[in-house]
Amino acid sequence: MDRQTGTVSKWSEEKGFGFITADEDGESMFFHINDYSHRHKRPIKNLKVQYYISSDPKGRTCAIDVAPVEGHKNNGRELKQKSFSLLILGSFSLALYFLFTLKLIPSQLIYCYALMSVVTFIMYAKDKSAAGLGRWRTPERTLHILSLLGGWPGAKIAQSFLRHKSKKISFRVTYWITVIMNCGALYWLTTPQGSLYLHNILKNIKPG
Repeated sequence: MDRQTGTVSKWSEEKGFGFITADEDGESMFFHINDYSHRHKRPIKNLKVQYYISSDPKGRTCAIDVAPVEGHKNNGRELKQKSFSLLILGSFSLALYFLFTLKLIPSQLIYCYALMSVVTFIMYAKDKSAAGLGRWRTPERTLHILSLLGGWPGAKIAQSFLRHKSKKISFRVTYWITVIMNCGALYWLTTPQGSLYLHNILKNIKPG
């Protein structure tokens, strides 16, 4: 199968997909960000690209293994985003550890954050896979609720390492609101009133 060349005629940064106009016959071909080179900057309109022709699970023609013909190299921005995400994760984990050693939060709360982060990361991964296969997507509201309930560290890692939901401005704004709200709730749980509230909850759900 020969590698084709064309020009990105349409690109939706928020939705993560676009169309390529083939040089050979002018045919418009769909492509998704999942099928675009991770070693290059994200696609833009009028970018000259090369690709292979394939078909999606529904039998529709699409472009895969898409990459710029030349240039458009990644300038390290994504590496900075990944480093920033790891810094946030490390800092928050350290903060939880200190709160635990100071007996301001119970170990169960740390386990809850870890579990919710793993679940949230998995949900992001499933949603990205569904987007590439044209299947049912996870509602953004669900992803935000998971972040609000403590899964925001996992969400941040998924956004940076899976390159999913990392560009849509409205989604990012709502995400950071959930982070602020969750951290506010965590702070309240370290107060006498919050600590008593959490203690009563754990007491009621404890077996026996």
